[in-house]
Amino acid sequence: MILKAILKINPTAKVSVTGSDINNCEIEWHEGTTPISKADIEAQFPAVELEIALGDVRAKRDRLIAETDYLALSDQTLSTEMATYRQALRDITNGITTVEQANNVTWPTKP
Repeated sequence: MILKAILKINPTAKVSVTGSDINNCEIEWHEGTTPISKADIEAQFPAVELEIALGDVRAKRDRLIAETDYLALSDQTLSTEMATYRQALRDITNGITTVEQANNVTWPTKP
């Protein structure tokens, strides 16, 4: 998470991180990368946690949509219920702004 937080602040940072606890890790800055304070890195943790949680939601969503892709082929007739289900899956991340919301998504029921 430390590296992801650093890259959120500076996507081109050349850095290596040893350890996973911000208070006890060693951060080495390479190739002239301007060091970022541990406080600034730690301040990015909530955003990184949300990105990770949303990534998990998107992965499940993508899997569920893929399971019904064959029904959306041009030689298939997609039922209204299935179209609604697929749209609900595509919209599942709309409005999610916290890790708690991402972890408590209400998944639509497959028809």
